[in-house]
Amino acid sequence: MGFFLTIVVMVAVLALVWRYLGSYMVSVYEGRVRWLGFVERPLYRVMGLDPEAEQSWRRYATALVVFSMVAILLTYVLLRLQAHLPLNPQHQAAVGPALSFNTAVSFVTNTNWQNYSGESTMSYLSQMVALAVQNFLSASVGIAVAIALIRGFARRGSSTIGNFWVDLVRGTIYILLPVSFVFALIFVSQGAVQTLSGVANIHNHLTGVHQAIPRGPIASQEVIKQFGTNGGGFFNANSAHPFENPNGITNLLEILLILAIPVALTYTFGKMVGSVRQGVAVLTVMTILFGGWLGITAAAEHSPNPAVAAAGMVHQSSGNTVGKETRFGDTTSALFNVTSTQTSTGSVNSSADSYNALGGMGLLAGMMQGDITPGGVGSGLYTILLSAIIAVFIGGLMIGRTPEYLGKKIQAREVKLAALGVLVMPVTVLVLTGIGVAVHAGTSVTGNNGPHGFSEILYAFTSQANNNGSAFAGLSSNTPFYNILGGVAMLLGRFFIIIPVLALAGSLAGKQLVPSSAGTFRTDTPLFVGLLIGVILIVGGLTFFPALSLGPVVEQLSHGKLY
Repeated sequence: MGFFLTIVVMVAVLALVWRYLGSYMVSVYEGRVRWLGFVERPLYRVMGLDPEAEQSWRRYATALVVFSMVAILLTYVLLRLQAHLPLNPQHQAAVGPALSFNTAVSFVTNTNWQNYSGESTMSYLSQMVALAVQNFLSASVGIAVAIALIRGFARRGSSTIGNFWVDLVRGTIYILLPVSFVFALIFVSQGAVQTLSGVANIHNHLTGVHQAIPRGPIASQEVIKQFGTNGGGFFNANSAHPFENPNGITNLLEILLILAIPVALTYTFGKMVGSVRQGVAVLTVMTILFGGWLGITAAAEHSPNPAVAAAGMVHQSSGNTVGKETRFGDTTSALFNVTSTQTSTGSVNSSADSYNALGGMGLLAGMMQGDITPGGVGSGLYTILLSAIIAVFIGGLMIGRTPEYLGKKIQAREVKLAALGVLVMPVTVLVLTGIGVAVHAGTSVTGNNGPHGFSEILYAFTSQANNNGSAFAGLSSNTPFYNILGGVAMLLGRFFIIIPVLALAGSLAGKQLVPSSAGTFRTDTPLFVGLLIGVILIVGGLTFFPALSLGPVVEQLSHGKLY
């Protein structure tokens, strides 16, 4: 399927997903979906939970953080003990302490950064229980936070924003599990591998060559890694591996699965706050920015690779095919990787490290906006709403009125919380990148010198602080330095944004609606869309342009041109 035909099919399918999955999620989180009540009710009884009891933002945040910390601990223990546990046909050794810490934090924070090769490091039990389970739960946590913030806008005079445990259960059993089950069967039908039979040993009697081909429960993990915008693959090659992504059909399905929930949540947002136009405005911002970075990256990758040209291969009619799957081509590979990096998924079907300088910058700069176009499951929506609050604050200053958003006055507390949430990621990225390039432990494991080596370090911390998980693979980051510092980046990028978001939800829920008037700054118009785009680009540009100038921009200029 060609690049432009793929885009047309994507838009058509996502339009249906936006409307119907978005509407379904409204019903799920408003408690009107009960077809799995026989599963839901026993879970509440086991937890000793009254599903009708709601929580203040503090109790909601406490429950979320405690749950996540326990999940990190349990995942860490499983990885450390995997050599002594069942479902380990390859007899994988215990994962080291620093790598176990990094991996546990990675999967619980929905990052899925992998400092290891899955097929040669993890047992089946670790893949299924330690990692795939967190793919479901971390995604459900992200959606729950977005729903809690939406309730904050939708409610008036309320001291509660929902119940974390109820939101977690409903998101998991009514949204993530059913879709993952159905699409896992589809992937198996297309050739994705799903087995517990261990390595396939093949001996070629003609050549005398023996091969040991890893395999395992791959299809079931592949679907939730995409649908939950997780990204951690069973294989080191991720979605470039034919056992994970067998053909063009599965490649398209993976792109659609990645985008499904982030896109649909904008409809859920509009419906729950009483104006679908508000959701359309947010989706429009996401789409414009996504299209811009896709255009830059696809154009860059459809251009010749300077290194190949310098080696004497001047004619490259098919673009930059270095690090690309011939099954998918350069532009469709760029579409997949842009989709992945713009959604905090991080799965790839081509090597980002081998992209042309501006192609790599397209992936990197998209994350630097906060992974909001459309961002991860839940995290994309709640992060862009922080930028929306800053945008209405700026708009209020320009027209001399107290800023309002969705009928709620945006005052000093809300602006401070939004600014804190927006600034956590860039501060984390720049500080940790500075440490990485200043010490021998950070620079000694880069695969390249000069600006590309800098880009590898910058990309690593940008990816981890945005809970993305993709990487410039030239960085050999399975070291104590990068495992520990990367774990810190992922924790800060996850919880130091979630907590301000929940505090903001609590503050907004307690406010009454302000009647609109002739002077009200409408937030469902093209003017607001333009203002929000401007705020996102200016904040990201002012923050990261110097760093980008030292990396991909200098690298591109070293090739003699900037286009």
